[in-house]
Amino acid sequence: MFAAVVRSGSFSKAAEILNVSQPAISKGVRDFELQVGCRLLNRSPKGVVPTPEGLALSQRAEALFAIERAAEDELSAVRGLHNGSLRIGASTTIATYIIPRYLGAFHRAYPGVDLHLISANTRDIAEQMVAQDIDIGLVEGPVDDKNLIAEPWLTDVMKLIAAPDHAFSAEAGPIDPRQLENEVLIVREPGSGSREVVTQALAARGIEPLRTLEIGSTAAIKQVVAAGLGIAIVSAVTVKDQVQLGRLKVLDLRDMTIERTLWQLKLPGRVAMPSARAFEKMLLDRSAFPAERLNQAASA
Repeated sequence: MFAAVVRSGSFSKAAEILNVSQPAISKGVRDFELQVGCRLLNRSPKGVVPTPEGLALSQRAEALFAIERAAEDELSAVRGLHNGSLRIGASTTIATYIIPRYLGAFHRAYPGVDLHLISANTRDIAEQMVAQDIDIGLVEGPVDDKNLIAEPWLTDVMKLIAAPDHAFSAEAGPIDPRQLENEVLIVREPGSGSREVVTQALAARGIEPLRTLEIGSTAAIKQVVAAGLGIAIVSAVTVKDQVQLGRLKVLDLRDMTIERTLWQLKLPGRVAMPSARAFEKMLLDRSAFPAERLNQAASA
């Protein structure tokens, strides 16, 4: 109960996670504080934060939970690839547009393994990998975490998109990147890998849009751009459906190519279970899943 409160920052959210009543959570944590002999949480109307003692204890708790999960994984390993589970964490674009074909192939090869896909932004996936809440971690943006190793997986091309009736769509050639400064640029939330890549690429050219609109999913961004509210720079693989429907147009930027590396996160010292090793082998199988398919949407 204490760990759930620290993770969520709220007694009510912890109660939802554990499927118990909030009074039960409050009493349980209060009894736990009496047991250890010190206050572990600072409570306020804005939420709950751990005291220095609580922070130290929560870190130990997470380590214990990780050991427990490792033991469960080892038991699954003994049973091999006939059953057990595989937890895959992927940042939003990967989870929505890239990883489903891998999941389908893995399920056909190992139907007894239960697959769990967690979709979140890059920062959250990194945190879950460190906590060993997931077995495979795939992200879109750079990860600065000394606890993790990031290995290149695929290369993805980012493309400028606009509505068919936008002024950019009527231009004969590539768009001058400086023109972006006078447009509403629609971006993902902080912590998103695609936002980091786009921001860095524009900053390197000294380009700073006068207005931005923050939206928490690429799917929603596409809809807003199609409605004419602004422009965006997104992964080419995400727009094929809307381009085919004639609701979006993919445009080139003059003398500017924005590419990003998609990364697989690994935790040093962690022994991969058979299911994770089998899935990783699929991820690296370029003959079955050629990387160039990612960029076909740009010319669709």
